[in-house]
Amino acid sequence: MAKEKEDQLLDIEGTVNKTEEFVEKNKKILTGAGIVILAAVAGFFGYQNFVVKPQEENARKEMFMAEKYFEMDSLNLALNGDGNFPGFLTIIEDYGASNSGNLAKFYAGVCYLKQGDFDNAISQLKAYKAKDDITGAIAYGNIGDAYAEQDNFSEAISYYKKAVDYNDNGFSVPIYLMKQATMLEIQGDYSGAKEVYEEIKKKYPTSTEGRSVDQDISRVSALAQ
Repeated sequence: MAKEKEDQLLDIEGTVNKTEEFVEKNKKILTGAGIVILAAVAGFFGYQNFVVKPQEENARKEMFMAEKYFEMDSLNLALNGDGNFPGFLTIIEDYGASNSGNLAKFYAGVCYLKQGDFDNAISQLKAYKAKDDITGAIAYGNIGDAYAEQDNFSEAISYYKKAVDYNDNGFSVPIYLMKQATMLEIQGDYSGAKEVYEEIKKKYPTSTEGRSVDQDISRVSALAQ
């Protein structure tokens, strides 16, 4: 037993000695690695404090007037600015990585959709990264609307489904289910449309769409025969 303990102690001592030798031989490398890590951490916090935060504050201030024009339905001024204040497109170009720059993509997409510029609407809305449940669903729904206006009904259905799945609620979901069913009807898929209408009736009977969906179910049931 004493011999075994002695051997174990010798093994441990040998391991410690090897570790010390490794550290001694590679001291410069290890020290350098530590400095690099510290520099990276310092650089990250410096970037956040001196680049990201000021950009976010500037973007939020500069976007104020564009939002006002959007609320007034002055879409061209909202997109392009008025000469004194920038529009959403400039905010995207200058501050696209900021939260406000990201939100400007949503606004720009809606502006383009209202103007009938469906390709740009789709592009901006797809670039938008939603931070909440409401605008995320609306963005998908608006992309669906843009595709529907282009008679690309399959893509419209796909994005209406995404809008439905994004956030389950009694307000937006029945709207996008209704749009999805309408696209299916246009494609002649009356059985598929009936399933969606019945889903509205079952899950959202008190919604505006749910209260009038019986007539839609009757219509597609007759057409499906």
